[in-house]
Amino acid sequence: MTESEGPSYIDYDTFLDPDFSPTAFANSLVIATNNPSDTPIDLSTPLSKVLFDVQEIDTHIHTLTTQSAIPLLTHTKDQADAGQRLVTEVEAQVANLTDGYQRLEKEVIDRYEEADRVRIAVERLWETVRIGRAVARCLTLGRQLETQMAEVTAGGVPSPGKREDHRAMVRASNTILTVRQLLSASGSNEEGQHLSKIDLITYLQNSVLTPSETSLRNRAQQIIREFSMSSLASSATAPTTYDQSEETKSRTTSALLTLQLLNPRLLVAALQTYLRASLTSSLASVGRALNSLPILDRTLLEVSARCQNIVALEKLLNNTKPPHSPRSGLDDQAEEQSGTLLEPLLAALDTSSLPSFFWRSLAEGLGPRVADLMTKGGVVARALKSQKERVKDSVRECVLRGSQSPGDTTRKAGAWEREAAVMVASVIGPVGR
Repeated sequence: MTESEGPSYIDYDTFLDPDFSPTAFANSLVIATNNPSDTPIDLSTPLSKVLFDVQEIDTHIHTLTTQSAIPLLTHTKDQADAGQRLVTEVEAQVANLTDGYQRLEKEVIDRYEEADRVRIAVERLWETVRIGRAVARCLTLGRQLETQMAEVTAGGVPSPGKREDHRAMVRASNTILTVRQLLSASGSNEEGQHLSKIDLITYLQNSVLTPSETSLRNRAQQIIREFSMSSLASSATAPTTYDQSEETKSRTTSALLTLQLLNPRLLVAALQTYLRASLTSSLASVGRALNSLPILDRTLLEVSARCQNIVALEKLLNNTKPPHSPRSGLDDQAEEQSGTLLEPLLAALDTSSLPSFFWRSLAEGLGPRVADLMTKGGVVARALKSQKERVKDSVRECVLRGSQSPGDTTRKAGAWEREAAVMVASVIGPVGR
């Protein structure tokens, strides 16, 4: 309050105190205007004081506002004018920003949206073209495979007017692996990503790819089963001329490469089957021959022929290197191929030589049979004892003769003596007990 306004009995400091409490102030007024023993308490006096104070303050406010009306109105008008000028300037800037945004939207955003639609269309067209190219490549490979399979005579029976082309087996195997590799590349952005969803590709797999692979596998396994190079014993598949021998080697090499390409494990299994068949046949025939010694020489000649075939097969495997396969990244051929085709077979048989494996396995099977014959006694046992030296010489000659390559008449001194000793011991050992 200014000095010109005169003194005021109202204690403004009390009302402006931050700790002012209305309830405490009202209570102090009641106590100040009443005695503690008064009954009832007089509230009209403190209420009149409060109302009088309010009226005094209202009068004071009215006086102040009346005296300062012109400065207040002038200040308010100045603030309003300044605000209006500010709004006018801001509206102009907002209008400029709005025009700029509309121009930007027209020149950039609309064009971007149109360009984005074009981009999506182009990406879909490119995806369609890529799928079309992959499908066309698969179909081309399918037609190529059908042509190659037509060159591979099913079951080894030549077609009228055509000669079997065993080399087509290798070409067909490579074609199958190329298609498999294409179909397996099904990852994101890879060539075969969507091929599995196309009915035509499914039909190609079921009607061309799988039957062709099965046919090649069966044909290659048949060629390996029928492999024969020795001329010691009569055989329907044994070659009689040099050209036939070379043809047999070439055909067998194609069969080996075909299985190696399709599945290296199938190749090892087929070769093990061939060895087991030779062992089983030899064991059975030698067992019969020991029961009837007059046929022993002919039987041992057949056993030598089987071992010569194994020698020829070992040489062929040792001279054949694994082919480069387009499916090197697939599961069946994940391991690195190295060396020759002979190495995996030797590792699977845990041996260093196929002929040695043949003779030692045959000796292992013959020992119990001869021991059984001697236990039974009779004419057979007496004949074996009486002709022990002849049987010994025949068995030894069988081993040495069978361990030679087909057509080779020279013998290396000391070669295969251990195998011969093992075979002789398996036959003569039980006889001499």
